[in-house]
Amino acid sequence: MATYSTLQDRIRVAKELLEQVDKICSRQGREVEGRAKLCSKLRAELKFLQKVEAGKVVIKESHLQSTNLTHLRAIVESAENLENVVSVLHVFAYEGPDGQKQTLVVDVVANGGHTWVKAIGRKAEALHNIWQGRGQYGDKSVIQQAEDFLEASQQQPVQYSNPHIIFAFYNGVSSPMADKLKEMGISVRGDIVAVNTMIEGGEEEEEDESEDKHGLEEENHELENEVVEVEEEEDDDDNDSDETDLMHTRVDRDTIVASLAFPTEVKVDVCNRVNLDITTLITYVSSLSHGNCHFKFKEVVLTEQAAQERQEKVLPKLEEFMKGKELFACHSAVEDFRVILDTLGGPGEKARAEELLVRIKVVPDQPSERTKRLVTSSKVNRRSLMIFGTGDTLRAVTITANSGFIRAAANQGVRYSVFIHQPRALTEGKEWRATPI
Repeated sequence: MATYSTLQDRIRVAKELLEQVDKICSRQGREVEGRAKLCSKLRAELKFLQKVEAGKVVIKESHLQSTNLTHLRAIVESAENLENVVSVLHVFAYEGPDGQKQTLVVDVVANGGHTWVKAIGRKAEALHNIWQGRGQYGDKSVIQQAEDFLEASQQQPVQYSNPHIIFAFYNGVSSPMADKLKEMGISVRGDIVAVNTMIEGGEEEEEDESEDKHGLEEENHELENEVVEVEEEEDDDDNDSDETDLMHTRVDRDTIVASLAFPTEVKVDVCNRVNLDITTLITYVSSLSHGNCHFKFKEVVLTEQAAQERQEKVLPKLEEFMKGKELFACHSAVEDFRVILDTLGGPGEKARAEELLVRIKVVPDQPSERTKRLVTSSKVNRRSLMIFGTGDTLRAVTITANSGFIRAAANQGVRYSVFIHQPRALTEGKEWRATPI
């Protein structure tokens, strides 16, 4: 009866988590990268539980307590507690200390990429035992995982600062482990519980050790698309009888030392330099961006941009991002902007351009070394290399509508700090033949 009740509870939780994921995306106002992957894992878990319900799979109640659902629930709840969630279950590539290529799964990337969260559902006892060397062979301690996170984050700067790392514990963490993580520069969320030093006979086992041993979740996050069906293991208590008494620490999860919530405000080192791409210069002065968007143009692309502007104005976003920051533009961007302006710009657009250029410090083209290594293509042309490469040298965030170059460079392993916006063309000179709407 108890097993049936637990099973129904787990099925209910799986369904609720699927609904919560949709609410998170709605709250963000956009699709969250990795949502489909997370939902796929939740559906796989639900399908497995429904097989158990139908009698197709027989498992012990302890197995129901330690399925992948524990970890997946921790991910969803972490995402609910943070703002501006960019992605979930995001895979980052980085180079390990030995020079080998490694990958790291970050459960939640939030605050526009400035915050990485690792959600941990295993119990404090099991985590502490692994850290003390009493786990199963191959188990990686949370402290070792923290080292991986720090190594990876140092190679994945966001606006030239390393992401802030949070380890969120949903079944507690021992006080010594929490202290060690804080010492390493990692924030801890969850209940911090006490540990007691005691002499314990080898025949005694932590009461939930078997639970964690059978857990379907793995703390290295290499979750399979289909949930593995666990098999019962034979008891081997006889093998414990020869072990001698030893002194060690035991987690006292009833004694909570502190309970830490997610930070209400994550302090971010905001880059104060902005490098303007030619697409931004054009968008900023465009007649479309200044209220003249109620037209149907002869050109389809301009009509589409006008419709986008009516739905969502682009200029306020540019102004908000640029506010109070140093503005830069490289020589190539400004010269090409002037050529385009002289050819296509109307009187209002040209006047706004002069006002904007007065606010900008024009610097020589100075592409960074990693930019020079990019292979040119239809998306990676010389002008883009000069503009984005100069921003990289200046350690400035490049504001741009050129998402094609960003993707192409990323495919070659070079990721720039950018602020991407919708494009707007120069349209003032074409309004006379457009149809007002």
